[in-house]
Amino acid sequence: MSEDILAELFATIESRKERLPEDSYTASLITHEKGQNAVLEKLGEETTELILAAKDENEAAVANEGADLVYHLLVLLAMQEMTIEDLLEELEARHQ
Repeated sequence: MSEDILAELFATIESRKERLPEDSYTASLITHEKGQNAVLEKLGEETTELILAAKDENEAAVANEGADLVYHLLVLLAMQEMTIEDLLEELEARHQ
């Protein structure tokens, strides 16, 4: 597993944002008629699913829903014209 998976995933999201391929879920979120609200709704949905998986102590579901949550967060960052570095810098500042 690559240690740079978040950067790689974010680069893919940025590429899909730029190219907007018709068969891309990422592109469909970015161009959704609801705009940013579509991604915000998905973040809420994935957060709820993650909480329920944790409550049920279902490790596989926690990993799955956690990955969905991170993915949608990265899409939101891209839509906000932010970078993965913005997120990582904030995490690093909090870690010190």
